[in-house]
This record gives sequence, C-alpha cells and structure tokens, in this order.
Amino acid sequence: METKRWTVEVFLSEDDRDDVTTATAVLYTDAGRRHESVAHARRNPSDRPVPEIGDELAAGRALSDLAAKLIGDGAEDVAQLAGMRREPR
Repeated sequence: METKRWTVEVFLSEDDRDDVTTATAVLYTDAGRRHESVAHARRNPSDRPVPEIGDELAAGRALSDLAAKLIGDGAEDVAQLAGMRREPR
C-alpha cells in the first residue's frame, strides 16, 4: 500500500486592535501541488478581545474553504475522466 503525505500550514495574524483575525491555510501535496485559502473572523466591538476565538473561527473557515476547493477539484477531475470515456454501443 502506498502512503502519501500532504502538509497543511495555517498562518494566523491579527490586526493592531485585535478586531480582525486572518487565517491562511496552505496545502502542499507530494506531487508539488499547492492550494491556498484565506478567511477572516471579526470581533464584535462590544465583545472583549479573546484572540483564541478569532484564531479558531478564522482557521476553521480557511480549512473549510480549502476542503471545498479539494472536493471541487476531485469532482472536476472525475467529470473530465467521465467525458473521456466512450459510451458502449
């Protein structure tokens, strides 16, 4: 059985007022393919700053977007392969 390893890095940054957290999720495949997704979490101005919450929300959103992109890529690949097949006569 072949084992593959894909690596995902998540980079988190906050603005100077801790109002907006930005997460960038980057996937690297063994084949050298790279996928990237960016997402944000915004703090309600009336809430106290809790950076961990922004980190969790922004990272979760970036990873969710990355997952959706991968599913879309797979579906597109399947559709292309299906289009290459000839119908039996």
